[in-house]
Amino acid sequence: MPSPAAVKPKFGIDLFSIRSSGWTPFQYLDYCAKWKANVVHFSEIRFIGSLEPDNLKKVRAHAGKLGIELEIGMRSICPTSKAFDPKQGTAEEQLVRMIGAANTAGSGLVRAFLGTMADRTGDIPIEGHIENTVKVLRKVRSRAMDAGVKIAIENHAGDMQGRELKTLIEGAGPDFTGACIDSGNPVWTIEDPHVTLDMLAPYVLTSHIRDSAVWRVPEGAAVRWTRMGEGNVDIDGYVRKFVERCPGKALSLEIIVTPPRIFAYNDPKFWDGYRNVPAWQFARFLAMADRGKPLPAPSKPADAAAREREDLEASIEYTHRLLNL
Repeated sequence: MPSPAAVKPKFGIDLFSIRSSGWTPFQYLDYCAKWKANVVHFSEIRFIGSLEPDNLKKVRAHAGKLGIELEIGMRSICPTSKAFDPKQGTAEEQLVRMIGAANTAGSGLVRAFLGTMADRTGDIPIEGHIENTVKVLRKVRSRAMDAGVKIAIENHAGDMQGRELKTLIEGAGPDFTGACIDSGNPVWTIEDPHVTLDMLAPYVLTSHIRDSAVWRVPEGAAVRWTRMGEGNVDIDGYVRKFVERCPGKALSLEIIVTPPRIFAYNDPKFWDGYRNVPAWQFARFLAMADRGKPLPAPSKPADAAAREREDLEASIEYTHRLLNL
């Protein structure tokens, strides 16, 4: 494997890392430029202000002056997901609107997602939600292809494991879809993030990168998202592997620091949402949990926005050192 110094990735920042700042898109861009970001990932519409063409053109021009590449995103595109917002129009209407916005903003992709871990249980199994998302994507294929915009589907908030997202991408068509791979969300699906990367590397369009801590508890496992370098999922190895196997793709930090979340897999009912998980993959997750040690919850900040910037900046410095940026 080449050394990090041998291959320089595009370094990016996902603005969800500093979601409480409430800045204008121009303030976000100026902040990211100060931290030497090559890419700024506007993962949700709220961060870019509006989809009005005049606003998008101004944001694009400001990013251009700073030498920053833009990526834009939206939320759920699965009409049967609990996370989908029908008030914004049909899934197809929302995607078409975002494809047009991406063209105006100069983004080569639109990040979107299926749903959350809540969609693994209920009347419709996760396979049904995947099928419904594939149908939506196929309906907008010609619009995306004509615009030269790809749809980057995230493994989001515990909705899909890597092989499930791979099935979605292959079902919709990898000529215009791919993965926004998130290194933190696999542990919310009882999956080793390295397994996720192995599954999705050929399909990666962009990324969300953060570290995680995983350890055993009597109920099963505890999971905590952390600053870069504070977890036990071998984030250093993950980042190096990403740089090697996904050349030219943005390595964008999405730093979210959370209290522990318990995955009670010792309770038989837990498996209602995970009956399709291969034993070998779960064994990889267990081995990771066995190596972990309890990590206390972070203290409650007096100023959430300041804490988010502090967590992001510490993680930027760690990643810059790791990759000799």
